[in-house]
Amino acid sequence: MASNDELACVYAALILADDQVAITDDKLATILKTAKVTVEPYWPGLFAKALDGVNVRELISNIASSAGSAAPAGGAGAAPAAEEKKEEKKEEKKEESDESDDDMGFGLFD
Repeated sequence: MASNDELACVYAALILADDQVAITDDKLATILKTAKVTVEPYWPGLFAKALDGVNVRELISNIASSAGSAAPAGGAGAAPAAEEKKEEKKEEKKEESDESDDDMGFGLFD
């Protein structure tokens, strides 16, 4: 789970991205200071480096659009997965019966 410092930096980065302002450590620190949120001093720089050259608005838009399109594909894949489980159970039952036939009460090195 994310710490409060991380969440504060995420929200500050989202504010900057929403205003279409470049995300830098100075701007993140300014927003956090204005909001009277104290974080460890390395967090703003870490987030600024991580988001350098990343279009956050596009990233969020792509996540939202791909989540909606993934639902039908997941639903279609459920039936074959159920069939595979049935086949695995049948194979396991066959293997168990074979093993019980092989066990005659003595071992190879007895």
